[in-house]
Amino acid sequence: MSFPLEVTFQDLDHSDAIEARIRERAGRLDRFHDRITSCRTVVRRMGARKHKGNLFDIRIEISVPGSSILVNRNPGDRNAHEDVYVAIRDAFEAAVRQVEDYVRKSSGHRAKVHHTPHQGTVERLFAEEGYGFIRTPDKREIYFHRNSLVDGGWERVDVGTPVRFTEEPGEKGQHAHNVTPLE
Repeated sequence: MSFPLEVTFQDLDHSDAIEARIRERAGRLDRFHDRITSCRTVVRRMGARKHKGNLFDIRIEISVPGSSILVNRNPGDRNAHEDVYVAIRDAFEAAVRQVEDYVRKSSGHRAKVHHTPHQGTVERLFAEEGYGFIRTPDKREIYFHRNSLVDGGWERVDVGTPVRFTEEPGEKGQHAHNVTPLE
């Protein structure tokens, strides 16, 4: 771990075993972002029962250049957080997801794009070669390959078959993917 880690206990005594687990989990954060400047973790026991039935609240604040990442794994009604180690695991898994999101956003990567399905009609089909073209309502032709058909639908398409598809850029123009014949 290349950053300072602060571990604080609230409403429970310090535990070397709990702190060791937090240090282990925090040490893994380096894999996801190498510019973490600090990490502060607070373990708080909610309720005042001595033995069973306590819930644990884990808060993590990760400092990165120009920003902070906050994780609050408040147990709510989750009985799983009666085990402090489960609460720590859940909190650090959430921290990893947030660090990955931060890295993705700061490096300019876009979020995953969900393509809207389009409809068209098979305009030309080259059955022996295993490809064809779909005519869209706006009169464009979109290339598709036999492997682009969902559920092996190659045998169910012919010229004039209406289809639904998603469109993505290819090497030589737009390509149709997830082509589904409309019955």
